[in-house]
Amino acid sequence: NSCEELVVTEMVFEGILNEMEPPEIVAALSALLWEQRSDEEMDTEVPESLISCCDRMRQIAINLGQLQKQHGLDVDPQDYAATVLKFGLVHVVYEWALGVPFSNICELTEAQEGSIVRCITRLDELCREVRNCARVVGNPTLYRKMEGASACIKRDIVFAASLYVS
Repeated sequence: NSCEELVVTEMVFEGILNEMEPPEIVAALSALLWEQRSDEEMDTEVPESLISCCDRMRQIAINLGQLQKQHGLDVDPQDYAATVLKFGLVHVVYEWALGVPFSNICELTEAQEGSIVRCITRLDELCREVRNCARVVGNPTLYRKMEGASACIKRDIVFAASLYVS
């Protein structure tokens, strides 16, 4: 509901998220929610497992684009993948999930602070949706990991009830 559902569904059924730690999961999922097109791509300062996951996500998106094209839609698979996946905040979200202060993660990108906050709050909603999906399909491992993923981003100024009160 909050991003490209086909890519997330394929990730769940292929078990990609099962192999990752919660900070890596939210970082990878941020590529589905980040809306700004920029020259920033994924930083190499993230774990190899996260880079591998993002490569797998790109391949899923390309495959979905090819399927759409085969079924008569005017879709270029490469353009489709570039449209639904934007890796500009992967490193930022990964560092946030590890507990790095907000002021420090803002130095990792040229994105505006409000855009970062919006992406992270939307990530929490996506974590709930994937967690519920895991419950429905009977995947308790993914369910627990998604709870952990949500917990590792829900802190500090991003989830303050009011920025005027905090």
